[in-house]
Amino acid sequence: MAHTMERSARPTRIPLRLPVLAAAAGLSAAALLVSPAQAAPASSASPEAAIAVAERLGSRSAGVYRDASTGDMAVTVTTAADAQRVRAVGAAPKRVSHSGADLARVTTALDRSARVPGTSWSVQPQDNQVVVTVDSTVTGADLASIRRITAPFGDAARVERVAGPLSTMISGGKPIYTGGSRCSLGFNVTKASGKRFFFTAGHCAKIAGIGGLWYNQNSVKLGPTVGFTFPGKDWGLVRHDNTLQKPGGVWLYDTNQLRDIKQAGAAFVGQYVARSGSTSGTHRGYVTGINATVNYPQGTVSGLIKTDVCAEPGDSGGPLFNGSTALGLTSGGVLSVSQCPRQPGQNPITYYEPMTRALRDNPVMSIY
Repeated sequence: MAHTMERSARPTRIPLRLPVLAAAAGLSAAALLVSPAQAAPASSASPEAAIAVAERLGSRSAGVYRDASTGDMAVTVTTAADAQRVRAVGAAPKRVSHSGADLARVTTALDRSARVPGTSWSVQPQDNQVVVTVDSTVTGADLASIRRITAPFGDAARVERVAGPLSTMISGGKPIYTGGSRCSLGFNVTKASGKRFFFTAGHCAKIAGIGGLWYNQNSVKLGPTVGFTFPGKDWGLVRHDNTLQKPGGVWLYDTNQLRDIKQAGAAFVGQYVARSGSTSGTHRGYVTGINATVNYPQGTVSGLIKTDVCAEPGDSGGPLFNGSTALGLTSGGVLSVSQCPRQPGQNPITYYEPMTRALRDNPVMSIY
C-alpha cells in the first residue's frame, strides 16, 4: 500500500528501513529487546514441554497458552485423564468445553465458505474459541454470511467487529527498497556454504519479483529476490550480493544495540514478544492467537501468528522475536487500531509469518 495508505487491514509493507547505518554499517534486522522486568514469571513447565504434551494429545487439546494470572503454561483438556497427563509434565491443565477437533470444525467451515476480504480468524485457546475479526469494509450480505456460518457453532466461535480495514503494511517511502516500496529486513540467514541471505515479507518480495533488486537507504544494492510465497504464506528471500557486514541479529531502535538471534522457535499464546520495523521502531506485546487466517484484499494467508503489538506501513517483513529466538516476519494488521506508539484503550491486531515455516520451506537456510 502506498505511504498515503488507507486505514485497512493489509500486509504492512513499507520499504524496509535497513539498519545499515549505525557504526556497524551492517545489515541487521530491525529489532527490539525483551525487558526481563516485563517478562512473565517462569512456569514449572517450559513452553516446549507444554507444547509437546499438547501435541501428544492431538485434537483432544484445543491448544496451549501462558496463563496471564499465574505465568504458568496451560494446556487445554476435556477429560480428567488428559488433565493428569498434563500435570505429569508440570503444566497446568485447563478443562474446557471445546476440544481441538471442535475448533477445527469451525475453522474448516470458515476456510470453505468465508473467504471474504477484510476478515480473519484464529484459534484463541485462552478463550476456547475461534475468534473471527471483521473489519469495517465487511457489510451487508458478506457480514450476514459470516454470522450465518459461525452461528451453528455457538460459543465455540465469536465474531468481533473492528474499525478500519485489514491490510498488508506497505507504502512508498524509505528503507529496504524495491519497486518504489519500502519494507523491513527480517532475519539474516546463511547456507552451509557461507552464502548469506535475508528474509522479509512475501508481499514485499512479490513487488520486486524473482531477480528484482533491493537497495538500502543509502542506495547501496543489497541483492536480488530469489524466492517468495504470497498469498497462502507471507515470506520472501533475498540474496546478499554486497560487501556490507551482515550480523546475525536484530537492531534495537530504542537502545541502538544489536540483539543476537541464535535460533527460530514456535510462538504460543500469552508469550511476551518484541517487534521492530523501519517505520515505527521497537515495540512489545503478547501473542494473542495462533494459526490465524487473514483475508487480505491481495489474497488469503493462513497459519499466521496474531499479536497485540502495534505496527505501521513499512514495518512489513520486520522481525518478531522473544529474547534470542526468531518467531516471525511482520505481515499485516488492522491499521486503524494498530498505530504506534500504542495509545490507552487501543487494542492492536497484527499478524506474522512464522519463522519456523519460512525455514522449513527453505531447508538449506539457517539462523546464524
